[in-house]
Amino acid sequence: MFEARRQTTHSRTAFNMLGLIYHSIVREVRKDHRNAVVGLLMNMMQTIVFVTAFYFMFTVLGLKGTAIRGDFLLYIMSGIFLFLTHTKAMAAVLKAEGPASAMMKHAPMNTIVAISSSALASLYIQLLSMSVVLYLYHVIFGPITIHDPIGAFGMVLLAWFSGVAVGIIFSSLKPWFPGFTSIASSIYARANMIASGKMFVANTMPGFMLAMFDWNPLFHAIDQARGFAFINYNPHYSSISYPMKVSIVLIMVGLMLEFYTRKNASVSWNAAR
Repeated sequence: MFEARRQTTHSRTAFNMLGLIYHSIVREVRKDHRNAVVGLLMNMMQTIVFVTAFYFMFTVLGLKGTAIRGDFLLYIMSGIFLFLTHTKAMAAVLKAEGPASAMMKHAPMNTIVAISSSALASLYIQLLSMSVVLYLYHVIFGPITIHDPIGAFGMVLLAWFSGVAVGIIFSSLKPWFPGFTSIASSIYARANMIASGKMFVANTMPGFMLAMFDWNPLFHAIDQARGFAFINYNPHYSSISYPMKVSIVLIMVGLMLEFYTRKNASVSWNAAR
């Protein structure tokens, strides 16, 4: 009765939502480590370990000849960066607060804010890690030349966007099938070690092998990123529109499933696990 009423407008609602997402992003970034620098260093070390392992694997197996003519480490990093961005975006969305979480008892909080903040926090960490790793490589080992940096950065965002789309599907199924979702997401992440095509160049793959990879949106994003990164590579068997369309469809389906799950969520789901 004594509550002061405020006139709500669309702009005020939008700014309140953005503020809530911002504070949720800060919470997500600091969830694993109270010191954000430590979290960044651990993510950087994971990226460096991936790049080093693939570099030695290509060297030992004699696969350097299959790479694109140019900076070999940049070729490896173009695949590793997008793979990690996609996989970590999917994992972050999957671990976001669900409809039966205690956080959803607070009035402004909802699952869309939780998903958005988790996805954006993952993107923030990955972009920061990529920037630092590329800068260190540029300063210590030699200058890096990227043919079209804006286009390459766009493919990083596309890899993140497709990872968010897959994560929303898994997140909406998680309250109903927690065991299956955990196994399926792990299988998807492990399968992308090969299915992402980060070790191959689409233009040099035979047709029967190409059919095993071109279903994957991440495969298209990585191949297109290499087309933007290297002046002498023009991807013929991948596209930008395919991962974009697939991601939009997955997000629409995932949001419909999430809306249905939110309406039928029960607090006892969390207690049962």
